[in-house]
Amino acid sequence: MNISHIILYAIVPIIVVMLAGYISGKKGIFNGADSKKFNKVVLDYALPAALFVSIVQASREMLVKDIKLSLVSLVVIMFCFMAVYFIYKYCFKKNTGADAAISALISGSPTIGFLGFAVLEPIFGTNPSVALVVAIVGIVVNAVGIPVGLSLLNASDEAQAGKKEPWWKPVVHALEQPVAWAPILAVIWVVVGIPWPDWASPSFNLIAKANASMAVFSAGITLSAVKIVINWQAILGSILKLIMMPALTLIVGLLVKMDPLNLKMLVVANALPPAFSGIIIADEYDTYVGTGTSSLTLSVILFMGMCPLWIWITDVCLRGFM
Repeated sequence: MNISHIILYAIVPIIVVMLAGYISGKKGIFNGADSKKFNKVVLDYALPAALFVSIVQASREMLVKDIKLSLVSLVVIMFCFMAVYFIYKYCFKKNTGADAAISALISGSPTIGFLGFAVLEPIFGTNPSVALVVAIVGIVVNAVGIPVGLSLLNASDEAQAGKKEPWWKPVVHALEQPVAWAPILAVIWVVVGIPWPDWASPSFNLIAKANASMAVFSAGITLSAVKIVINWQAILGSILKLIMMPALTLIVGLLVKMDPLNLKMLVVANALPPAFSGIIIADEYDTYVGTGTSSLTLSVILFMGMCPLWIWITDVCLRGFM
């Protein structure tokens, strides 16, 4: 394992591109309104395309190859997702349900779509096992987490507006958005077993390739337009994401006796920084942008130390249980 390679090829590019967006914002080349336009492109086109084409190239065999991997990913990620939501909703009096939903979308989800392969492949090599972990975690985060988060966000907004809508209305509203229905459609495609033609992927990949770079650049612009708030909420978000989620993953994985390699990859995947999609949604809804962006920035920096630490901790635990 080459830690310097991980830092130089996975973490530093994020910081460089985010810094470029930040400087562009400070110089007035772009502003907060431009950031919203970039985010709309990412949220409605680039990210759905990236999610759809990455999931649809999987297979039913991949999804059921290691049922423990799928179940542990689903249980741990969604438990942490809802834990973040309730912590931020009920432990901070000034927070609304919408603030808590954005917190869950950020600190309750790993940025698997942006950094999954970039971080896991330098550590574990380019092989089907890495693709399996990235695909399964991506399905959980994007086909389950995002629709749940958007439903909570829409429900809170409607409650704030004094509307008394049926419980299912926020869910339907969430599912109308491409970033929610695209990964769900991809999962259905895979489960049904329809072959995905290779010639169709380039049409999605062209816009999908803009996903990570535009999202990170836009996050930098957003950061330049808001006051950086390194408060207890931002710090707690980093702790919940970088410590609680990988720790719970390791504990549950050891208890159910997951395959050691799959467990190690899953711990690293769940130790990734918060999901950039959460910041995009925050900016789109103009909710919890300052603290959320600050928490994301802090987590990206801390991940440089947390990644090798969690690899070491997992190795020690696996030796102790084997």
